[in-house]
Amino acid sequence: MYLQLSGRVATILADYANPGSLGHQMRVRRLSPLLGMIDEVHALRGNVRLVDVGGTEAYWTMLPRDYLNTRDVTITIVNLPGTPMPSDHDRFEFVPADGCRLDMFEDRTFDIAHSNSVIEHVGDQGRMVAFAREIVRVAPRYFVQTPDYWFPVEPHFMAPFFHWLPKSMRVWFFFHAGVGFWGKRATREEAISVVESVHLLDRRALQALFADACIVRERFLGLPKSLIATKP
Repeated sequence: MYLQLSGRVATILADYANPGSLGHQMRVRRLSPLLGMIDEVHALRGNVRLVDVGGTEAYWTMLPRDYLNTRDVTITIVNLPGTPMPSDHDRFEFVPADGCRLDMFEDRTFDIAHSNSVIEHVGDQGRMVAFAREIVRVAPRYFVQTPDYWFPVEPHFMAPFFHWLPKSMRVWFFFHAGVGFWGKRATREEAISVVESVHLLDRRALQALFADACIVRERFLGLPKSLIATKP
């Protein structure tokens, strides 16, 4: 029953490719502060240089048609070396790099730094600190979203209360059955790796990483669903 429920929740909330899904609609609403930043920079400069750390080109198709063209926005998408990436085209440039170490970019290379549901995947506290430091360094404005630890549905595995279980129980589920979109792992080591691939943050932890940010809490049915560290 628990696994069936997690699968249904995953379909409802996390089908971001489907414009009619709740997850897609919430993402579009979430972008409002970011669009305000883009409009402000465009009004000041006539163009916008944006870096998306850990993102995808498909993510930006949520914006209104021709939005990037009318604001003269260029987007540099950074992903780990080895990640399949297309060649640069149109308004997109693709750079292989670790988001915790963006040495190829000088300070304030971009107008806006953006990251969506990435910081919780970069590793331990030290790597999260490094990731936040690079976001703040490469752009004076930033928009960093991460799921809220206190939302009752774990947002990556899409299982109710799963992230609040002891680590040993979460490993057990992955080794014996799988959770949400994620199938059963072949070994206990693989199960541990999956569980340790996500470190959800609460509001206090995100504020500590981005001391100068305004932390916006996105809610769903009154519950804290995600957090956005924003500095316009």
